[in-house]
This record gives sequence, C-alpha cells and structure tokens, in this order.
Amino acid sequence: MKQYKIAVAGTGYVGLVAGVCFAEKGHQVICVDVDEKKIELMKSGVSPIYEQDLEELMQKNYKEGRLNYTTDYKSAYKWADAIFIGVGTPEQPDGSANLSYVATVSRQIAESVEKDCLVVVKSTVPIGTNDKVEQFIKDSLVNNVKVEVASNPEFLAQGTAVRDTLHAKRIIIGTESKEAEKMLMEIYEPFDLPIVSVNRRSAEMIKYASNDFLALKISYMNDIANLCELVGANIQDVAKGMSYDPRIGASFLNAGIGYGGSCFPKDTKALKYLAKQHGYKLKTVEATVDVNIEQKTKLYKKACERLITFNGLKVAVLGLAFKPGTDDLREAPSLDNIELLLKQGANIYAYDPVAMENFKKKYPTQIKYVENPEEALKDANVCFIFTEWKEIKEIKPDTYKKLMKTPLVYDGRNIYDLKEMKDKQIEYYSIGR
Repeated sequence: MKQYKIAVAGTGYVGLVAGVCFAEKGHQVICVDVDEKKIELMKSGVSPIYEQDLEELMQKNYKEGRLNYTTDYKSAYKWADAIFIGVGTPEQPDGSANLSYVATVSRQIAESVEKDCLVVVKSTVPIGTNDKVEQFIKDSLVNNVKVEVASNPEFLAQGTAVRDTLHAKRIIIGTESKEAEKMLMEIYEPFDLPIVSVNRRSAEMIKYASNDFLALKISYMNDIANLCELVGANIQDVAKGMSYDPRIGASFLNAGIGYGGSCFPKDTKALKYLAKQHGYKLKTVEATVDVNIEQKTKLYKKACERLITFNGLKVAVLGLAFKPGTDDLREAPSLDNIELLLKQGANIYAYDPVAMENFKKKYPTQIKYVENPEEALKDANVCFIFTEWKEIKEIKPDTYKKLMKTPLVYDGRNIYDLKEMKDKQIEYYSIGR
C-alpha cells in the first residue's frame, strides 16, 4: 500500500471523520481548523462532535503518529500529496449553498502549495463547483506547481459516521484525468471498498440525487401516513408490506415527524434552487420539502385540537436531537415545536442523553433540562416524543400512567404499540396509526 501525506481542511462531521479514517488506514494525516481551542481539544483526544468510535480512533492514531491537528494551514498544505476540503456549505436564505468557506480554503491552498498536489472536494457542493474551484486555485497560484481538483462526496450518516466511512457501500470519485483517478484509487485502496469512478459533475450530482431520493422516501411515507390516519390504515403495517419488495427496500420507510440534520434539508433546498437557476422545476423535490415542513409540527397541531391552551402546563419533551446517535440539532423537529410551545406559555422539561448542552446554547434559561425521563414526566400534563433514543424507547407504558398528572402522550417516532397504550389507559397519539 502506498502511504500518502494528506491534509484535511475542516474538522466537522465530514473533515474530521475522513481524516481519522484515512489515518486509521495508514496514511499520514493532518487536520486543519481555524479554531485554536478546537485544535487543542482534539490533540488532547477529545472529539468536538458526538460520534460513536470517533474519540477512540482519534486517540489511537494521534498516539501512533499518523494523525495531527493544526491551525497553520500553510505548513499543512505546503507538502501535501492530497488536500481534502471538508468545510461546511450551509444553506443561504434562498436555499442556495454558501461556498465562502470552500473559497477561503481554495485561496489558502493556492497560496501555500509548493509541490504538485490533488485537491479533493468532499463538501457537498452544487454541480460545477469543482470546475470553479480548480480554476480559482490555478488563477491564484503563487508557485509554479500543478494542482488538479477531484470530487469525492461523502455518504456518512450522523451517529454512524465512522462505520459509514470505513465500511461504505461505495466510494464515489469524480475526476478529469487518469492521474487524479489513479491517486484517489490508491488512497482508497486499503479501504477495500467498491469504487465508482465518474467525471466531476456526475460525482457532484450523485451526492444530491442520493440524499434527495432518501428524503423523498421519508416525505412520501409521511404523506401516506397522514392518509392512513384518515382512512383507518396503519402505516407500520403498510411499510412492512412494502419492505418485502426488493424494488422498494426496507430502509427509510418509517413514518414520523420529518427529517432533519445537516444533509437532507440543505441538499433538497440546494437542488431545488439549482433546478430553478436552470429554468427547471423539480416537482418531486419541492413536494419533499413541503411535506417535511408540514410534518414537523403535526403532533403540536394535534395537541392544540385536544387542549384549550398550553399556558401554565408542564410539558415533558423526550428527545431533542434530530435522530438518535448524535448531538446535532440542525433542522431538528424539537426546535420548531418547542418554539411554538414556549409562545403558548408552556413549562417545558426536556431530556436528551447527549444533545442538551447544544440545546442550552439556543435556550439557556427558557426551559428546564433534566437528567432522566422520569424527572421530565413527573406531574406532566402532556408529553412529546421527538427522538427515538434507546433510553426513551425503554420507558414502560406504566411509567407514563404512574408519573404524569394526565397520561397524554404525543409520539413522533411511533415507539409504542397502540393496543398496549390503550390497555394502560394512556391517551396516545402517533403518526399514521
């Protein structure tokens, strides 16, 4: 195996996980970030993000000398064989991707490199961005070196990011030359995974098309779930019947209160914006976005039909993160619902095993954070379940009946059996059942 010197720009979900996994597979890796405190934190073996197995691999590879961290981008990029860009591309108000961080790193690379190198964009970027990055770097080069740009989109899921990188279903690489393709093939050789090699624009589109298709499946099932409620069908039975069809598959068929996180919301809006720029209307993607927006507050609206007001009521909120296994709150349904509940004057008691510290940054004093679900449920008038954490799924129906002042439960993740909740005399509302 050929060992490469790899620099990774950005230490978020994309950059840090990629850097750590490259080091784990034997490459020499240095991760670059502008935040001094973050760099020192990582050098001490502490991950700035909550991801299973990440800290363990960080500590192992740092100790063994294959992984390091720095704010000195010039020294990091100077002699790198390959530089992976993994910075954020947050959505702008119009839905387009903000490429300012990608541009900043591209300029830094152009000013720093002193040998031929391959720049690899892992960040999710609009189709055609890699072309612009390559031209931008070439226009700004300080030294007489050859720099080529390749696309290598990531397909990791938060909460399982390390596993998704080390054991990916496929690696997508987009290149415009045999030399760039060969280097990326060699970098990924020790992963021993299927590699799909296409041109740069196809690689960029594969990322958006994949994420938007999964988001479409979620919104489709939520739409069907809403119809199930009206006609007396059970969405879980419907999903089970669908899952046996290999053309459909079993994944992403669970109905609930919508998708969140850093990928699906941003990527659906970005592709919608891109289509609009080219005079095309992506009707399926627009419908996906519209259904998801409506779905997030579906349970709140149900509760409003049942209760005259939330003012002065104790409301238990179980789960804050957009899904289990992460402390990420981006586009989490809990945010939309808690904002509405606070406006109504609810006294909110919230529990989440890992995301409470992040939530405190947005709501430091407006809600009460508790250390266990039981404390949230004690004497509560109503309960909302927004995340299907293991700690929440393990709560027995009897607990709601025993602790709550009124056993009124709105479950956005369909955790409980309808008959069991009814037998325990719990007023229980879920999605599509």
